[in-house]
Amino acid sequence: MTAADVARIQRRTIGVLSTAQVLGGVAFGATISLGAVLAAHVSGDETFSGLAAAAVTFGTALIAIPLAGLARRRGRRLSLSTGMLLALVGVTLVVLAASVRSFPLLLVAFLLVGGGQAANLQSRFAAADLATDASRGRDLSIVVWATTIGAVLGPNLTGPGELLGDAIGMPPLTGPYVFTIVGQTLGIALYLVALRPDPLLTAQRVVAEASARSTAERIAKPDQARVARYAIFAVAAAHGVMVAVMAMTPVHLLHHGATLTIIGITLSLHIAGMYALAPVFGILADRLGRIATILLGQLLIAAALVTASFGQDSTSAVTIGLTLLGLGWSATTVAGSALLTEASSEARRTRRQGLSDFTMSMVGAIGAILAGVILGWIGYGGLSLLVSVAVVAVVALAPLGRAAMTAGRQQLSA
Repeated sequence: MTAADVARIQRRTIGVLSTAQVLGGVAFGATISLGAVLAAHVSGDETFSGLAAAAVTFGTALIAIPLAGLARRRGRRLSLSTGMLLALVGVTLVVLAASVRSFPLLLVAFLLVGGGQAANLQSRFAAADLATDASRGRDLSIVVWATTIGAVLGPNLTGPGELLGDAIGMPPLTGPYVFTIVGQTLGIALYLVALRPDPLLTAQRVVAEASARSTAERIAKPDQARVARYAIFAVAAAHGVMVAVMAMTPVHLLHHGATLTIIGITLSLHIAGMYALAPVFGILADRLGRIATILLGQLLIAAALVTASFGQDSTSAVTIGLTLLGLGWSATTVAGSALLTEASSEARRTRRQGLSDFTMSMVGAIGAILAGVILGWIGYGGLSLLVSVAVVAVVALAPLGRAAMTAGRQQLSA
């Protein structure tokens, strides 16, 4: 297989993955936007409302590693479609749980919904399976950017979904899940039909073909375990900081008299920061380097935390801080994912990618749970400053990651 063949397959892969991300984003956005409300409705207690998001996050973490193992054995096509199929089953059970008013069943359903989020996360790695050093960050970031459309459109389908649900006799608060079911079904069909040839299986084939050695060397790299561990840590730390602060921002703004409209605008700008500029950070990662872009992300996160902490009494300052937080998360996640991919040999790549998704999801879930306790202890400003310890750690460990990269290159050239 020539480099031209690989490039052609990669272009097709990016198009399919991006389209599926839009469908998955719409499905997930429509699902999660009513999760807390539905949990409170079914359980009859508002104190349980946060368990919906927690269940989805834990489900994402638990499903991430098995999906990565399935990808390794059978390819991305089956792995991604399986993740979305699990989410489709979960959404169906959500509707059933709302109908019979079973809270335990609802939590199990949201755990399965996490399979769709695990597939969405894995798709960014699928974009890097056939990518080269020159385009790995850009290709990965395009798929991340595609999430913007679904993430913004999905929650706005709540109103039309309720009207549709009432018309066809669905249980209260479950109408928007019609869009989720349609989006997940179309996404599964797209993966099964269009993701051919499979990017991961093609990459494995190219690496195995001695006649395609020059092409293989552009795709697969020597294993650099220390660099891979740094990449996993950087992505997980950025995600944990982002989730902890973002989860408590609506509560903080409500206590300071902000309207639901202002809170919605703040969260929308935060989501836009997470995804809209991902291609910019992907290009920077390709041109400036992965670690340099990770450090840029940490600078943005640090600026966000300082702004949110010292401007906690100002709605405008909190909004600016949350937007910067989204940008910092984007830069770190895009560059860190690209770094993890190229620091892992073809044999270890998918296993580490699954571990990365598991770690970031678990850290995010734990961060969201602890953030409420910390908010009650030292307030929003204190929370923002406390989580900056993670930023310091990522920056402090960057020289070790860079040194390991340099040593690996020198060993290869020798």
